Amino acid sequence: MIDAYEDPGTPDTRGGWYYLWWLVRAQPGRSLAGALLGSGWLTLMAGTPYLMARAVDDGLVPGRTAVLAGWTAAIFLLGAVNAWVSIMRHRTMTRVRMDAYFRTVKVVVGHAVRLGAELPRRAGAGEVVTIGVGDVHTIAQALTVVGPGVGAVVVYAVVAGLLTTVSPLLTAVVLLGVPVVALLAGPLTRRLQGRETEYRERQGILTARIGDLAGGLRVLNGLGGKSLFADAFRRDSRHLRDQGYRVAAVASWVQALGMGLPTVYLAVVTWIAARMTAQGEITVGQLVSVYGYVAVLVGPVAFFLDMGYQLSRGVVAARRVVRLLRLEPEQPAATERAPEEPAVLHDPESGVRVRPGLLTALVGASATETTTVIDRLGRYTPSNVTWGPVRLDAVPLPETRSRILVAENEAHLFADTLRNVITAGADAPHRGAGNCATSHEPPAPADAHLTPPPDAHLTPPPDAQLTAALHAAAAEDIVRTLPHGLDSPLTAQARNLSGGQRQRIRLARALLTDPEVLLAVEPTSALDAHTESLVARRLRTARAGRTTLLTTTSPLMLAHADEVIHLVDGKVAATGTHEELLAHNPGYRALVARDTEDTEDTGDAEDTDDTEGAEHEAPAQAAEEEVTR
Repeated sequence: MIDAYEDPGTPDTRGGWYYLWWLVRAQPGRSLAGALLGSGWLTLMAGTPYLMARAVDDGLVPGRTAVLAGWTAAIFLLGAVNAWVSIMRHRTMTRVRMDAYFRTVKVVVGHAVRLGAELPRRAGAGEVVTIGVGDVHTIAQALTVVGPGVGAVVVYAVVAGLLTTVSPLLTAVVLLGVPVVALLAGPLTRRLQGRETEYRERQGILTARIGDLAGGLRVLNGLGGKSLFADAFRRDSRHLRDQGYRVAAVASWVQALGMGLPTVYLAVVTWIAARMTAQGEITVGQLVSVYGYVAVLVGPVAFFLDMGYQLSRGVVAARRVVRLLRLEPEQPAATERAPEEPAVLHDPESGVRVRPGLLTALVGASATETTTVIDRLGRYTPSNVTWGPVRLDAVPLPETRSRILVAENEAHLFADTLRNVITAGADAPHRGAGNCATSHEPPAPADAHLTPPPDAHLTPPPDAQLTAALHAAAAEDIVRTLPHGLDSPLTAQARNLSGGQRQRIRLARALLTDPEVLLAVEPTSALDAHTESLVARRLRTARAGRTTLLTTTSPLMLAHADEVIHLVDGKVAATGTHEELLAHNPGYRALVARDTEDTEDTGDAEDTDDTEGAEHEAPAQAAEEEVTR
């Protein structure tokens, strides 16, 4: 089975059938073993009727008890061998299916990562979720054809050959029976494919709507629109349910034919063989063998129909995967090298210039306009941004990601230990996760001597870089309060932490990577005033000499910025220090003053855990101020 770190290979995206065949070719040895074991399993089953016929004709004769015992022993031995073959077939086919499952997961996830920020614009969230939840499993199930499917074809030919020694008439009936079954089930299989495709499309749309509703439920409730959207969701759910009933109706007919037609088939052949026995054309032993052969064929015929059912569903699912894999990032060819030295990031559309080596604050009346600028500067939306003398979109994307990091204040936190959440991705660039490797070593903060000694829970103690990142993000108290320190488990999105604690963990993760350019979106919006002031001072020290742009309207953060850029309607309206803009820009002064009032009213209530953390830090803060004086 494919290893977690193994290269899944290059999928064949020419179509659904090509993709399924690629999954078979990606594991040739296992696929061949599954086909051989499936063929052997069904062929050995066909051997039992032959042995029974010999036992009846040769052993049920007075005085030939030894012969009967011999054939009985042969039947027992054949059954034991076939039981072992069946076990090995099942194990092999399980590995075949699991390999296809995880290989598909890896290629889909890998391609989603390559698409990056373009994924939400190119594919709906519902489509991606539907692929991950349902389509991957359906594709894996379709690979059942590799084992029992191939075996059904082989045993069909073997039984037809054995029947030629009994009766040409019976052989003709058997050979013609399966094509008749296929002709009866074929139209239903094609119809099922169409219904299944439509159902999957509707399912993807509804899944996306669930995500939208969950994300905006509070807003909808505040606007009084929750009931309106709930009614629309119920209506769409009923439509999807009705479509599911239509799919199930066709599927039930396919499965009913899979069970019923082979039974009718068995009855017809048995009736013909019984008449031939009564007329003396074949022996009683041959009648027993014919019945056994046809009984064995019931399984392969059912496999033929199930194979068509599984393949029709698998092709529909594979087409959805292929459609996603065909999406390519819309970006110009990389033709320029990034500046060798730190350079100015310039966004012509807004007029923002981020000068190297400075801590710059971007201030706007709405988070949308500042985040839009960050997206352009971080190369997550098409733009004319320049990096020194070159266009940013002309630089190879891996080089951009390795030197410029966008750290979002709502970046995803995976379920893991606190240590792994902060450090696991430090060598893998990824938007918002703080995963961007550089060659810089983070300097020790000026107030490093104020860092509290390692707690007993920190065993082994964290390395210097991790300690510095936690200190700069004022997150040491989080480590102290967790039961196992850095080895304490966090739930998905760190829901067992408060909002302010999660934000500081995200900031520590971004600082640990120490990128050349850090673009931070509202890194302290959920912190109380005391903790925010501490983070502002430490962030300035930790990022000394490197380029940092953060979006904020907090006076506590703005007071420590080297330069403040004030946006009005998405354009630069003024640039200067916090004090200069307060003195000479009424619009800036009004915006910042409003934020100050909001902080005074609600700041301490936003995050009670951070208030407690600030109390822990109060002695260190006082000592820090004393050292400064």
